[in-house]
Amino acid sequence: MIPFTDEELFEPVRNVIDKVRPSIALDGGNITLVAVRKGAVYVQLSGSCVGCASSGSTLKYGVERQLRIDIHPELSVINVPIGMENKIDEL
Repeated sequence: MIPFTDEELFEPVRNVIDKVRPSIALDGGNITLVAVRKGAVYVQLSGSCVGCASSGSTLKYGVERQLRIDIHPELSVINVPIGMENKIDEL
């Protein structure tokens, strides 16, 4: 159980996203924080990340790993496909 509210997590999560963004940008991609809900961090990959076979690894071993190290070991990352920003409850 994560001992923080979604609101408490948002700013630290955004800081981690900002920290990993330059690495993603090196490959022509970008990452945007969409929401934090119940320990799940919803992000959207864009640029060259869209359709890239490595984007799942980037999320799991890059972004999620950094969130777990910096904030809490039970956080998870979910990619929000373009057009699904208002439907994250369906993911």
